[in-house]
Amino acid sequence: MIPAPFKTILDANVLYPFSLRDTLLRSAEAGLFQVYWSEQILEEVRCNLVGNSVVTHEQAQRLCSKMIEAFPEAMVTGHEVLISAMKNDEKDRHVAAAAMKAGAEVIVTSNTKHFQDIPEGIEAQSPDEFLCNLFDLEPDLVIGLLEQQAADLQKPRRSLEELLTGLAKIVPSFIADVRSHLQR
Repeated sequence: MIPAPFKTILDANVLYPFSLRDTLLRSAEAGLFQVYWSEQILEEVRCNLVGNSVVTHEQAQRLCSKMIEAFPEAMVTGHEVLISAMKNDEKDRHVAAAAMKAGAEVIVTSNTKHFQDIPEGIEAQSPDEFLCNLFDLEPDLVIGLLEQQAADLQKPRRSLEELLTGLAKIVPSFIADVRSHLQR
């Protein structure tokens, strides 16, 4: 496999759902893309996880600390001076600025309409579109990652099919591609 050299910012809304976050981070760890985020993005993740009573404050802190530890090169800093120059949705200008600072080609977000006016050379993709693109690059690797992800789930245990069924609610085209490949 030739690792994809492209840099990608993950918006907070794709780091919030557990299975989606796990799939994306496993894909980054496997070298399919270079992952980036900022402290502000991670703070949004923490606040949403705690605010929606998904986890405690301590658990959210631990999760983000583990992400930073696993991907020490992912943290974008110094992008704050670029925020005011961004023209996309005001609430997400920090994400576009971080993407520009990191030299990212893709912002993976569930709110693509918030990124319609971003700097040239950066594209906003839904997690479904992004994972479909990764799958097109390395289908067998991605399926292996999903199989390992399902095997690693302990509380509760899940089969690959159960994992795929859950992910299909968030990334339906990606899961349709995976299922089609598995039926061959």
